[in-house]
Amino acid sequence: MGAAFFYHLTRSSLDEALSLLIDRSLGNGWRVAVRGTDAGRLEWLDQKLWMGPEEQFLPHGMAGGAHDALQPVLLTTGTERPNDAVCLMAIDRANVAPDEVNTLNRVCIVFDGYDYDQLTHARGQWKSLTDAGCSAQYWSEESGRWEKKAEK
Repeated sequence: MGAAFFYHLTRSSLDEALSLLIDRSLGNGWRVAVRGTDAGRLEWLDQKLWMGPEEQFLPHGMAGGAHDALQPVLLTTGTERPNDAVCLMAIDRANVAPDEVNTLNRVCIVFDGYDYDQLTHARGQWKSLTDAGCSAQYWSEESGRWEKKAEK
């Protein structure tokens, strides 16, 4: 059974935080799906991930290609995980169901603390997932480093 980790961004940009989280997930041997709500935003993220430093290269692809199943990291707006991801990262108010949390190794819900809609959505996700019995942790970078602020 997995857990949902909520990452409240107040200092890092989305692409910076995701680069770190993806790198750690790949280091654990996990395949990753990054689920967004807007294809254009995922294309932006795709470009950001390709433009990172060579020593921090993160192999990835956009869903819908011929090699989706081979991608260690797949950016998608769908709920499918053709790359057999065991780690799901939800961004931009993408929904996560309790059964996903329970069947994956890790779910990361990453949200911008200065975006009211994202903050409200993350609070709703916390409530729905924990009410369904999912394990959850809330992490904040408010102090300048990541600290666990709550666990249920």
